[in-house]
Amino acid sequence: MSRFFRDSMTVCIATFLVSCVSQNQVPKDGSTQVAASSQVNDFPTQARVEYVFQCMRDHGGQNYDNLYHCSCMVDELAKRMSYQEYSEAIVFRNLRSMPGEKGGVFRDPPQAGKLRTKLQQVEREAESICFLK
Repeated sequence: MSRFFRDSMTVCIATFLVSCVSQNQVPKDGSTQVAASSQVNDFPTQARVEYVFQCMRDHGGQNYDNLYHCSCMVDELAKRMSYQEYSEAIVFRNLRSMPGEKGGVFRDPPQAGKLRTKLQQVEREAESICFLK
């Protein structure tokens, strides 16, 4: 695969994701109150794109099939977890293998295990919905 094609594919996928994710709903009265239905879309676009790129990397690379399935996964994740829970769970999961006392901050808090478990469970459920066998 040529570098131009690979770079073009990445730009195309990123553009598609940015255009599809999280449409903010502003109340018609102009108030800053957030509608209840937009709570599902509290994940920032960057977090969604990063998740989709990581998911596609984990499932064999950048192609439209993986783009579809991984976009579905991040949507399912956003339905079941708030962005706050997700971001904390990702930090606890990614840094739990840090050695020594500094790593204890990410391994030992009681909420760390609960959030990692919840993220793992939600990802399993999302994968069973989005990656049909």
